[in-house]
Amino acid sequence: MSTERLKEIVDFSYDRLKSKINGGCIEVGNEASLQLHLASILKTVGELYEVNKNERFSIELEKPVVQACRFNKSGSDKAEIDIFIAIENIKKKEKYSCAIEIKFFKKVNHREPNNRYDVFKDIHNLECYDVDFGLLIVVTDHRHYVNQSSYAPATADFDFRHGKQYKSRTKLIYKTNNPDYPPMTLGGSYKFLWDCVPEGLQFLKLEVLKD
Repeated sequence: MSTERLKEIVDFSYDRLKSKINGGCIEVGNEASLQLHLASILKTVGELYEVNKNERFSIELEKPVVQACRFNKSGSDKAEIDIFIAIENIKKKEKYSCAIEIKFFKKVNHREPNNRYDVFKDIHNLECYDVDFGLLIVVTDHRHYVNQSSYAPATADFDFRHGKQYKSRTKLIYKTNNPDYPPMTLGGSYKFLWDCVPEGLQFLKLEVLKD
């Protein structure tokens, strides 16, 4: 058993969620409904990956954690993981886990540029969680996040448009006078690749690996 099996569960579940939503089989109106639909698929798929009586797949929503890390999202050592999944072999005492953070941005609720800042806060949280790997999923009906031609200079650091990259330890600065949006730095390097479709919701899946 290894993290590879957990990644297979996540990747397959993500693909099914994306296809069922854009195929009209599932309707999502907000972030909570998106989370619940993904969790339902993950539970079904994860339990299929239990291959012997000693293996257990588990899932928890809004899992509270306390760690020796200051989370940018909460400003403290406390956080809640949107979806936490794990697969373990009880006999061998092996356990592998994944934290998933979800964002759902609707054009009608245009909250810019704060939404972009919040995405990077979630990436920072995923880097801090005590899991084998993390996953960020962003879903939107607003191409502003996907292929907007440019952003205002004051907030241009927070850019996850299709094809954009972030280099490890680059300082991200939200150039406003709002103290609620301090600068931040991420440990990993990332390339943002959206699953772009002509019509329907746009999906971004970003894997956050642990050192």
